[in-house]
Amino acid sequence: QVRLVESGGGLVQAGGSLRLSCVASGITFNRYSMGWYRQAPGKQRELVARIRSGGSTNYADSVQGRFTISRDNAKNTVYLQMSSLKPEDTAVYYCNALLAALDYWGQGTQVTVSS
Repeated sequence: QVRLVESGGGLVQAGGSLRLSCVASGITFNRYSMGWYRQAPGKQRELVARIRSGGSTNYADSVQGRFTISRDNAKNTVYLQMSSLKPEDTAVYYCNALLAALDYWGQGTQVTVSS
């Protein structure tokens, strides 16, 4: 059974930082492209950042330079370090694991940034 379990969300003031973690089980983690997505109320889910099995990354323009995605294959974990947080970063953040047609999601963790 595949499980992706996110943690690290919470309430933070604008300008603050948070680190999200996602622990995966039931998959060969190092083969998967791992991503973080977010969904704000009334908006579509959007890609925040992705890190491929080889380590290459890409980011949404809105978080470039503020967020950093990383992975620890030994721990089956992907991280999202978020800095200089803005109120518009408020959303539920979801972890995603992708390998060809295999596409798995976590349950999400809430991030709220107060102004």
